[in-house]
Amino acid sequence: MMWVSHMYAVQDTQDKTAFAELFSHFAPRVKSFLMKSGASHDVAEECAQDVMATLWRKAHLFDPAKASVSTWIFTIARNRRIDLLRKQRRPEPEDLPWGPEAEPDQADVIALQQETQQLGQALAQLPEKQRILIEKAYFGDLSHSEIAAETGLPLGTIKSRIRLALERLRHNLKC
Repeated sequence: MMWVSHMYAVQDTQDKTAFAELFSHFAPRVKSFLMKSGASHDVAEECAQDVMATLWRKAHLFDPAKASVSTWIFTIARNRRIDLLRKQRRPEPEDLPWGPEAEPDQADVIALQQETQQLGQALAQLPEKQRILIEKAYFGDLSHSEIAAETGLPLGTIKSRIRLALERLRHNLKC
């Protein structure tokens, strides 16, 4: 209950003493939690600081009926960690390639043309009912459910025909 009263003090009067006590208790625990979840020391330190600053700014959002103080703080920490992970995986604009892409190797172009021709021939050998469904699924970019709605065929029939068509294509392309 002590932490709830501290949160109310921060919430109502922006009590710096109450915040300092919350900070000294929770910041090291948040940092440890973040480091255990894979964050480096520096990232965990920065993220913990950010979490505690969020606590100061958004104390008015705390509701003891919904969560305990620690749950509320650690939820903020978890969300901040997820945000950091997403940001790390997203390439920065300076990391994106600029300018025209390199011309593909001529051998790759010829191989791709041959594979495309073989695929076209293999598709032409399929029974019409299967070929139409393959075209709708892969070239029309329709889901099985959308194909069923469009054709009036049962979903199971759609799936079976597509599966059989793919097996035939694999067989014909191996030969």
